[in-house]
Amino acid sequence: MNPQSSPRNPRSRPRLLGRILLDTGAIGREALTRALQEQRQTGDRLGATLVRMKACGEEEVAQALARQLNLPYVPPPLEAGEDALPRVGESLARSKTVLPLLAEERMLRLAMADPLDLATADDVQFRTGLRVEPVVASRSAISEALDRALGGGLQVFVAALPGEESAGRGYARREAQAPAVQLVDRVLGEAVAVGASDVHLERDGEELRVRLRVDGVLRHAVKLPKWSREAVLSRVKILGGMDISVKQRPQDGGFTYDRKGRHFRVRVSTIPVDHGEKAVLRILDPGQAPTDLEEVGLGGDDLATVRGMLARRQGVILAAGPTGSGKSTTLFGALGELDRKRQNVVTLEDPIEYRLDGVNQVQVRPKAGLTFPVALRAVLRQDPDVVMVGEIRDRETAEIAMAAAVTGHLVLSSIHTIDAPGALARLLNMGVPAYLVAGGLSGVIAQRLVRRACPACRGTGRACDRCEGGFRGRIGIFQVLVMTDRLRDEVGAGASTSVLRELAVAAGMGSMAGDARRKLAEGLTTPHEVGRVIGGGAATQLACEECGEELPPTSLGCPWCGAPRVPTCACGRELKGAWRFCPECLRPATPAVGASARPAP
Repeated sequence: MNPQSSPRNPRSRPRLLGRILLDTGAIGREALTRALQEQRQTGDRLGATLVRMKACGEEEVAQALARQLNLPYVPPPLEAGEDALPRVGESLARSKTVLPLLAEERMLRLAMADPLDLATADDVQFRTGLRVEPVVASRSAISEALDRALGGGLQVFVAALPGEESAGRGYARREAQAPAVQLVDRVLGEAVAVGASDVHLERDGEELRVRLRVDGVLRHAVKLPKWSREAVLSRVKILGGMDISVKQRPQDGGFTYDRKGRHFRVRVSTIPVDHGEKAVLRILDPGQAPTDLEEVGLGGDDLATVRGMLARRQGVILAAGPTGSGKSTTLFGALGELDRKRQNVVTLEDPIEYRLDGVNQVQVRPKAGLTFPVALRAVLRQDPDVVMVGEIRDRETAEIAMAAAVTGHLVLSSIHTIDAPGALARLLNMGVPAYLVAGGLSGVIAQRLVRRACPACRGTGRACDRCEGGFRGRIGIFQVLVMTDRLRDEVGAGASTSVLRELAVAAGMGSMAGDARRKLAEGLTTPHEVGRVIGGGAATQLACEECGEELPPTSLGCPWCGAPRVPTCACGRELKGAWRFCPECLRPATPAVGASARPAP
């Protein structure tokens, strides 16, 4: 290495990195103090700590490091030297995050994310036989240049890692943490690139299997080598602020992940499993909040109905469905329709998933005593116009929400039920007084998410360069229930769920199967995808054999064409097969042959 540019040069004493960043205005003194405190706990380099804390950018740290070491700085995008890269080799370049830029007769210009790593510089110099001239570049810029030059992504990177035969026991203990940092960053980068909502890290034999949930479907991504298993899980725990020594009980944590100017919130959850631990990372993009209800998939009469409920500015509107059905996204779509400049809008969330301008967002912290009921009571003293409660989990929260609606507030929340009428039964089963449900509830939006067919290949399963397996993104299918006076009376009188469902259908409530058929007709999804998501629910809907229209639950015939669904007497009583006479009017049991019901498509 050139003694004039080498960090080994004893004649120059480099300035402190933190001082350089302070002098250039890249960071403030308070941020530096916090970073130094965290650095003492984690042992990471100061630059990496500052970037993780979002105190400054990766390129700013690289520039300061170059200044500190009196080395050239190379901004992105970088370009690998065509003749230089093969001389260093893919494995070494990827594992040490270095990029050969230029090879001359006796010199190799090498971009390094860590120019203080003298062992790597010596290794490259020994392998190539050339004097290494280091320059400074950011880790992301080098990684992206290597991907462009070598192709591939996560699979290629893992394949280039040291094998188990060369990663002895000492390597696994002392040096596995460095590749683990890159591995976790690569896995997260791959997850963000394909739009994954979750990353699963789980033991598979002696290896660590990585799976990604993309558009609601879990798929295999890569297997990590045995020696990296514990190091990767420890790295995830460190990022999440968890105790790496605790392996026999569940832990939760979180951190911020930055990728190409976008900031993601990552929630980490670990549980002990047989022979190890499993970690799941939920990736949230706070900047991707829907702007309105059309963006989430509501349309036609359902869209007009929900907008009508919002326009009344009071009452509780619930989004209903299982976990992962897009309830929070729908609630934020509803918030996007409101006038947030002239209204006081407050949300209570656990965690905060989206960032929305003009909204006061409160992070619920049960461990600190800030539960949903406590936070909701406090918010109602803050003169709110609209309150969004992330989820109704218990009777106390539900009662406060309903009481707030009765007193003139608009409350948005979510609840776990399979359909819209089931939300009424769920509230009553929680112990919420029937009069509060009848008086406070405005309506329910039940939903599921189906994958959206790629516009280029139309969901054929032949993935193009714009999609994943013929699909790109997801869209909601909905069922909207509006509380009518009749429904309020029946809820107050303690009617059964089946009666409430029938009354809701009579009042105009459709079904998710019907909404799915409309989206199929528009080419937004595929029959196979609809069957995968709501196959069970769709099969429970009945259709008339004569006209094909959907039949209301417990109906004796088709309300559209008049065809009977089941054998009935002239007096209207349903007849059983073995009866000889009608038990109501004692007429002979000789019903006319009518249409039977079949499952709706």
